[in-house]
Amino acid sequence: MEKESLNAMEIAKKASSSIIRTIVYVVVYVVVAASVQWLFSSFLPSYKIYVADYLVYVQILISLIFGYLIVNGVATFFYWSMRTKYDHATAAAIRSMVRIIGLGAMIAAIAGGVAGGAAGVALGGFMGMVIGFASQQVLGQAISGMFILISRPFKIEDAVIIAGEDGIVEDISTLFTIVKKADGTKVLIPNNAIIGGKIYVKPK
Repeated sequence: MEKESLNAMEIAKKASSSIIRTIVYVVVYVVVAASVQWLFSSFLPSYKIYVADYLVYVQILISLIFGYLIVNGVATFFYWSMRTKYDHATAAAIRSMVRIIGLGAMIAAIAGGVAGGAAGVALGGFMGMVIGFASQQVLGQAISGMFILISRPFKIEDAVIIAGEDGIVEDISTLFTIVKKADGTKVLIPNNAIIGGKIYVKPK
C-alpha cells in the first residue's frame, strides 16, 4: 500500500515522473514501430528475405506491449493527481477504473486497425461492445466503489448495516466493502449492491 503521509512536493514529483514516462513510452513506440516497418518492408527484402506477411503480427505484439505500458502510465498519473485531494484507497479506485477503460479501448482500437477500413470500424465497435458487456459488472463495482470512497457515507471501523449485513466496516476496496460481523465472519459486499440501497450507520 502506498504511504498515506506524502507531502505535496513528493506527490507532484511522482505525477510528473509518471507523465514523462508515458511520453517516453509513446515516443519509443513510434520509433520501434517505424523501425520494424522499415526492417520488414525495405531492409530484409534487399537481402531477399521476404517476411512481410508476418509484419502485422509483430506490429500487434508491439502495440499490445507498449499499449499496456502507456495505459498503465496514464493510470498512474491519474492516481498521483488524485492523491492531492484523496487518500490512497480513493485514488487507487480511480486508477483501476482508468486501467479497465484504457485497456478495453486499446484492444478495440488494435482490432479495428488490423481489419482496416469500414470493416475495421465495425470490428472495433463490436470488440468495444464485447469488452463493455464482459466488464460491465466489474466496471460497475469499481465505479460504485469510487463513489463510496469519495462521498464517504461510512468509514472504516464504523458500525453499519449495509445490504442487510450488520457489522463493522473493516475495509473499502475498489470492488468490495468488507464487513466483519459479531461472530467474526467477514462478508465481502459488492459495491454496486450498496449504491442505491439503505445504509445504516450506528452511533459510536
